Amino acid sequence: MRSAIPISVLLVVSLTVLPLRAAASSDDVPDQQTIDALAAKANQAQPRDQCFLYAQLMQDMSELSARQYAAGNITNASFLLRQIQTLSRKVHLSVAENDKRLKNAEILLSRTAFRLTELLHSSDYEDQALIRQTIADVSQAQNAALMQVFNK
Repeated sequence: MRSAIPISVLLVVSLTVLPLRAAASSDDVPDQQTIDALAAKANQAQPRDQCFLYAQLMQDMSELSARQYAAGNITNASFLLRQIQTLSRKVHLSVAENDKRLKNAEILLSRTAFRLTELLHSSDYEDQALIRQTIADVSQAQNAALMQVFNK
């Protein structure tokens, strides 16, 4: 009986601490090298994998753009937003019936649109037009992915 209590405590601790640690590591803001590596991977991936990889890349870029904007690097943040717009068009065109992880891509696009909306609320008036257009482009890509999910 005595050995059952420490084992159960260890089990409970490991089941609660490890997922929290994994979630904390996924909240890290990516750097430019990580984004460049993911972009290269997405461009060379099979067509059925590209939609998800582009969505993941867009989410990473939105996080980095928000961080750049908060740091006062408006030029870099604007550049990333324009790249997101380009990628959202690629996602919109690459959505197909045989996509792997299409629902996951749609969820990532939803999170990206939400993050960009947060950025819109904290941005200056001069930057809001670019952010609004980026949100619209991401939302169109998300809608295309969602429609394809429901068509399956």
